[in-house]
Amino acid sequence: MSFTQLCNQIFNQAIDDYHVKDDIDTPISNPYKRESIENRLYLKCWIDTVQWHFEDIIRDPHIDPVEGMQLKHRIDRSNQDRTDLVEQIDAYFRQLFSDVTPLPDATINTESPAWAVDRLSILALKIYHMREQAERTDASDDHRKKCAAKLAVLLEQQKDLSTAIDQLLDDIRAGRKYMKVYKQMKMYNDADTNPVLYKQK
Repeated sequence: MSFTQLCNQIFNQAIDDYHVKDDIDTPISNPYKRESIENRLYLKCWIDTVQWHFEDIIRDPHIDPVEGMQLKHRIDRSNQDRTDLVEQIDAYFRQLFSDVTPLPDATINTESPAWAVDRLSILALKIYHMREQAERTDASDDHRKKCAAKLAVLLEQQKDLSTAIDQLLDDIRAGRKYMKVYKQMKMYNDADTNPVLYKQK
């Protein structure tokens, strides 16, 4: 099994598990050992899945303003958790390839492996929900047809992205590419760099 086959399998598992109750307050029940990459992948997609539904709810034009602000704070925390988790997954890759010596002509990729995996997780969610729309019995034939066409594109994109990630990992393993990871320096979450926050001190 390739790494992205493992990813897609676990992402689908997390998405299916969430939709058993389909409730943003459902506690996670991660079936994988804490220090395993499988655990991190499951948690990554669970966070993405809950946030997907946060984003649906907050777009309700009739949402209570207080509830909307509370939800916005949850979205901010979720974004930070997501970023932290991507960095944990990249730490796994750094350890995995720690003994690899890059070739003299090795090149760098536009993004780290974990940020590509992040996109793969979101893509799994898009596929799940677009398939849901393509199969809606209460929607028009035209709606289902349009969504089915979009679903086909998303499935092709998933195949291409999976191939690209596996190729990137093969290239890093062979020394043809090297990893260089930059920490995400989010300023709006930091009370020392967000002017609205530090001016209140």
